[in-house]
Amino acid sequence: MRARAVVGARRESAARRRGFSLVELLVVLFVIVMMTSLATLNVGDGGQQQLLESQVRELRNVAEFALEEAQMAGRDMGLVLAVDPRGAETRYLYDWRERRPEGWRSPALARDVLAPRTLVADVELVLLLDGVPASDLLTAPLAEDAAPQVVFYASGEVAPGALEWRSRETAELLWRLEWDLLGRMAMMPRGLADDADALR
Repeated sequence: MRARAVVGARRESAARRRGFSLVELLVVLFVIVMMTSLATLNVGDGGQQQLLESQVRELRNVAEFALEEAQMAGRDMGLVLAVDPRGAETRYLYDWRERRPEGWRSPALARDVLAPRTLVADVELVLLLDGVPASDLLTAPLAEDAAPQVVFYASGEVAPGALEWRSRETAELLWRLEWDLLGRMAMMPRGLADDADALR
């Protein structure tokens, strides 16, 4: 009889331990919803900033590749910047060209790396060459023989300059990509030099 009482007590105890009460489930659900909401609020603005930073970083990396490609192939490479007013929002884009005997053309090699890219919609792109704003951004669609504004010469040189990403609404400087005569590039958040990413 004592064995039956112990088994019965174990079953009753196991039944109580099996689940959570409705109040406990609601509290856990409430905490999960609150954490998700906070994460969404934090990522909402940060996601756009991270996308912009990744686009600046990608342009820097591809520009460094284009300069190396120009030196190895013995052909000048060029960066073409353009405005595309055709959609609901005006957007900026960039593409690459290489100098051939017949003029500027789309690159024959590394087309996947040197492919055209469109920037996020809520920014304006400002090109500065030797510290002076350049007003000659082309209008999309780009012609096959569109002349680039920034040329990466086969000699390893490039005219010093910078690209600035500015907020379309406030004109606030968001990012600056700067390069010197030797093509060394620096990414500067809000235009401020970072020692870790000084001209490299």
